[in-house]
Amino acid sequence: MHNSYVGEVSNGNWEKMVEKEPKPVLVMFYLTTCSHCKAIEPYFREFAETYKDSCKFFKLNAEINPWVSERYGVEGTPTFIFMCAGKMIRGMAGVSHPSELKRNIEDFLKNGSVCAANVTSLKYDMSMYG
Repeated sequence: MHNSYVGEVSNGNWEKMVEKEPKPVLVMFYLTTCSHCKAIEPYFREFAETYKDSCKFFKLNAEINPWVSERYGVEGTPTFIFMCAGKMIRGMAGVSHPSELKRNIEDFLKNGSVCAANVTSLKYDMSMYG
């Protein structure tokens, strides 16, 4: 029951696929062993189809892509990261009900681009390896 409205991203293509995407982006960080991820994924795919004209939807396996997971502070799965204009607008760890995810998507699409326009990026490397 997979559709083409959800792409898979990785450490290697994150910048191109997510940060440089002009549309708002929602990324689901998951683990293949996460039962909560498996439970919410059909709804995530459904929402990807519903909002395909307004937002890009991606999945990222947090276990095999630690660079992106650590960069955005992902500590558990599922975690949803809402991005706009290359900036993280909000994060959402876990989901209690699909309607909660849908409500957050709708709010993000309504207000996210405004938030991104009003964010000033930090101009220094925040890596602990700097």
